[in-house]
Amino acid sequence: MFEKRDGEISLATDPAAMPPDGYVVFIGRISSPWKSRADCPKNMAAARERGLTATVEVGEAFRPGLEGLSGASHVVILSWFHYAPRNLIVQKPRHATEPKGVFTLRSPARPNPVGLHVAKLLALDIAAGLLTLDAIDVLDGTPVIDIKPYFASIDAFPDATIARREGGE
Repeated sequence: MFEKRDGEISLATDPAAMPPDGYVVFIGRISSPWKSRADCPKNMAAARERGLTATVEVGEAFRPGLEGLSGASHVVILSWFHYAPRNLIVQKPRHATEPKGVFTLRSPARPNPVGLHVAKLLALDIAAGLLTLDAIDVLDGTPVIDIKPYFASIDAFPDATIARREGGE
């Protein structure tokens, strides 16, 4: 699913084969319109442009944790990119002229393939464990490792910058 490009560097040991430092449990799964990597939007802005919603189904044991979330307009979804390689430490994005370190990219290929998605919460059914989101930029069936409320007052930094990359993000 991920082809190796010129200039990319892999770790000597795949992090998936290393002894765990901690344990992560999947609390649910994302249902998205995206069935293949080729169809999946590159980021949340591109996902919103397509105008298709997504849902998160939270496992029954974790549903009580949704209490009080109905007051949130937006949520942060932390996902686990289960198809992504974990051993690429330097990558060469298609739009870039030079390879870049994984920690300067938003690529799903990383030592711990955690995805970060800020989405508008359109509907919440706590009993069914369903969150309806305005958009998502992950493949259908992607595991969820956490859900948090988004607080514009503390999570947004209007003055945040990053050096412009060729070809956009």
